[in-house]
Amino acid sequence: MFGRLMPTEGKFFDLFNQHAELCVKGAKEMLGLMTNFDDLENRVHAIESIEKQADKVTYATVEMLHKTFITPIDRDDIHQLITRMDDILDLMEDAAQTVSLYDLKAVTPEAKRLAELVLACCEKVRDAVAMLHNMDNSRKIVAICEEIDRLESDADHVMRAAMSKLFRDEPDVRNLIKLKAIYEILETVTDRCEDVANIIEGIIVENA
Repeated sequence: MFGRLMPTEGKFFDLFNQHAELCVKGAKEMLGLMTNFDDLENRVHAIESIEKQADKVTYATVEMLHKTFITPIDRDDIHQLITRMDDILDLMEDAAQTVSLYDLKAVTPEAKRLAELVLACCEKVRDAVAMLHNMDNSRKIVAICEEIDRLESDADHVMRAAMSKLFRDEPDVRNLIKLKAIYEILETVTDRCEDVANIIEGIIVENA
């Protein structure tokens, strides 16, 4: 009787989906920023706003976790998943603010390519999270997670090539330092997406 009176499950999957959509939204703004600096101020502001919205979703998830007696998946998995998803947008905000603070004057093809891979990773995270409520989707989810791993590997290759080109061809040391920081942050976003994929794969193993 007591168990029936306790809150059960909650809307965790809805919150996951909300956050994943915000990650994609932020990644689209990031790609726009890395494509053209003409609208820099508005792009940075948009990413900061999206990150604040995501923080609210993260807070709501953790708050619900504390209030829910029976959760649909392991409590630690819920906390890890929403925290790692939040890391994705935190890093996007870092990248946007770094571009603004460093006063970069021009985009590079390498930065744009990394931003494209960030968006692709975030879209795959969204797709995987959207199916997580039903373990019958386990094979499809695992396939998406493997695709995220591949995209993260692609980002590694792009960054290594970008760094090589930067140290070989960039004569301005200050500009080299600025671009190196941007490349590293963008590549780290794909790392965090891979972290999310790993957590999701763990959830599948535990619950499928």
